[in-house]
Amino acid sequence: MARITIPEIQARKGQEPIVALTAYDVVSAKLAEEAGVELLLVGDSAAMVVLGHEDTLPITMEEMLVFARAVARGSEKALIVGDMPFLSYQTGPGEAIFNAGRFLKEGGCQAVKIEGGEEVAQIVEAVVKAGIPVLGHIGLTPQRASALGGYKVQGRDLESARKLWRDAEALVEAGVFALLLECVPAELAQKITQKVPIPTLGIGAGPHTDGQILVFHDVVGLWPRFRPKFVRTYAQLASEIRRAVEAYVRDVKERDFPGPEESFKISPEVLKDLDR
Repeated sequence: MARITIPEIQARKGQEPIVALTAYDVVSAKLAEEAGVELLLVGDSAAMVVLGHEDTLPITMEEMLVFARAVARGSEKALIVGDMPFLSYQTGPGEAIFNAGRFLKEGGCQAVKIEGGEEVAQIVEAVVKAGIPVLGHIGLTPQRASALGGYKVQGRDLESARKLWRDAEALVEAGVFALLLECVPAELAQKITQKVPIPTLGIGAGPHTDGQILVFHDVVGLWPRFRPKFVRTYAQLASEIRRAVEAYVRDVKERDFPGPEESFKISPEVLKDLDR
């Protein structure tokens, strides 16, 4: 099965919506791909929804590579993008190229995602020139949430809207193959989408981007702590899993599990020999 390529993703701009989703392991990658997801982001959101941290900052390159390898083993077709974790690229182009290269060489990814706009454009350009495709990420960038005043919609006033405009221009100039817009007013996201020559993916950016991306756990209802306004949840797997585990606990306590159908037998002759 041929894997979706970056030129194929780019050719869908203005033509067919791109469907993207995060994935962190073999199961989420396989299920998402079988359902038709075309781009899998090995998101640093794993820090929260898998590892239990309060934000994305603590996750390391080594942990991200574990998740990336698992996703690669579960995927045959989707384009896999590794999310560059905090401090894996901010310290300079050299370290950024090295860590981005690890996602491709060790993680089985085909591209990486880097958060930030004008301030990281030179780093992004260096990574792209090293032959590593980059998905840009502007708007609400979780790694910079404290500097942005928290998890807030970006671009509502003229100054911040112009900043996003400049960020988009800088990243296009740096060579990103696509642009993720997070928590951006729908009208502004539409203007950016119309302006840039590359596809845009939205998360909390309205319906006018070239594609959409959400966190796997939000889509299937596995993350009960917090549900952002921009999420549409399509199942409630947390409650279903809880019910299944409760039934298992009950059956064990009542000695109903395992039953005859889950047990193995031994021949009566062997049992007789044991008693001799």
